[in-house]
Amino acid sequence: MAQAHETETEKQERHARRHEAHLRATYAAFIHHVCDLSALPPALAESAAVSVLSALERRLMPNGARNLESQLPRMLVEFLPPPEERPRHPHRFGREEMIASVAEDLQMPVDQAELVVRAVLRAFQDQISEGEADKVASNLPADLQALWRLTQ
Repeated sequence: MAQAHETETEKQERHARRHEAHLRATYAAFIHHVCDLSALPPALAESAAVSVLSALERRLMPNGARNLESQLPRMLVEFLPPPEERPRHPHRFGREEMIASVAEDLQMPVDQAELVVRAVLRAFQDQISEGEADKVASNLPADLQALWRLTQ
């Protein structure tokens, strides 16, 4: 509990510590959820989440990517390049290219990478609103929509 004699600076520092602890806890819970869904160890689950989010966002318009990010753990989003360093237009690719990209990032076979992509997409959807999930789906080509919806 805060002390009555606490200075404004001390209050701000306490608030910052609480905020940072909340960010870490939210991120840890998300990575734990990815581990549960994918059976990956935490370090690989973290790499998988970053790889899948990076690939997914390359397929979305910048505004759609920002909307998705706003509902994901802040510490996950911090692994991505800053918005000004990202392409202004989506890169056109489908399911196979997305899975191959993740397989290459994680140095695993494509068939295993597909299972990882599905698990991470499921974790994203568990984190975001249904409306946001529908918006993401509406901005994907049919084969990626099918992959996105397989996780629902």
